[in-house]
Order: sequence, then structure tokens, then C-alpha cells
Amino acid sequence: MADEGDVLTDINPDPAAGANGADNLPSAGVISQYIKDLSVENPNAPQCFQWNEQPQLDVQVNIASEKVSDEVHEVTLKVTCAAKTSQGSLYLIDLDYCGLMGMRNLPDEHAHAFLFAEAPRILFPFARRVIADASRDAGFPPLMLDPMDFGALYQQQLAARAQERQQGEGSPPAGEA
Repeated sequence: MADEGDVLTDINPDPAAGANGADNLPSAGVISQYIKDLSVENPNAPQCFQWNEQPQLDVQVNIASEKVSDEVHEVTLKVTCAAKTSQGSLYLIDLDYCGLMGMRNLPDEHAHAFLFAEAPRILFPFARRVIADASRDAGFPPLMLDPMDFGALYQQQLAARAQERQQGEGSPPAGEA
């Protein structure tokens, strides 16, 4: 038992903690998420509400990441949904749904995977709701996007880039999944 005034020292310090108690453990998470840009076009209203033809849907999803600071990246999930018939365009929804992602002490390959696979997986359900609400608010049935496996898409892109490099045609990953 220590007397008052004695200094206690830890003879088995935590190897993960650095000098002065610095946190050296890898961590990543969502700081904030938000709509950065949303455009809804309904160019043929009100005539399009009389059309009976089943629309053709075109859905495009892209992922981008931009460094905000040493430990923060903005990940953008860009979703474009177009509905058209032979009579014309029903609607076009363009959404940039973003998340500020904090990362500390992650090796580069893990950081890249987090930004282009895990972060979009986290953001997608929220972007999906925005798209459903926007299509409904434009006067159409809610467009419920199918779930996406961003991890599998990320692995496919890595494999495709590795194959391109083997064939001597490719360049280093540009950061899109």
C-alpha cells in the first residue's frame, strides 16, 4: 500500500498507448452525414402523369473521397436516377450524399477500403431514403433502390486493377469504387 506522497508507476504499461497516453489504436467512424447536392427534375409534368408505359430506369452510383484534414475525409456517394419512356423523360434525380469520416492510425490499404467500401455501405441506406422521398415528392411511386454490396464491388475493382497492372495497361488505383 502506498503512503500519501508516494509515486506509483505502472510496471506493465499498455503497449498500444504511446508516450503521454497518446492513442495509437486504429479507429474509423462517421463524424457527420449530409445532403451536399440534390436535384430533382420533372421536365414533362403534367403530361407525363397520363403516360401508361412502364419506365426504363437507369441508376448510376459513384463514390469519391476528398481529404479534409489529416484525420478527416469527405466521402461522396453520388447517385443519379433517370426514368424514361418512349414518350420522354419522367424524372431525373441527382444526389450527392456525403459523410465526414474520421480515421486515425489506419494503414493506407485499410483507410482506402474504409473510404471506398465501408463508408458507402454506411451512407447508402440514408441516400436510398432521400431518393425514395424525392421520387415520391415528384409525383411518382417511391424509387426503392436495391441494396448494394459495396465490399464485393470494391474487391471486384481491386481485382480488375490488379489484372490491368499484370497486363501492363493499368495505372495505380485512382480511388473510385
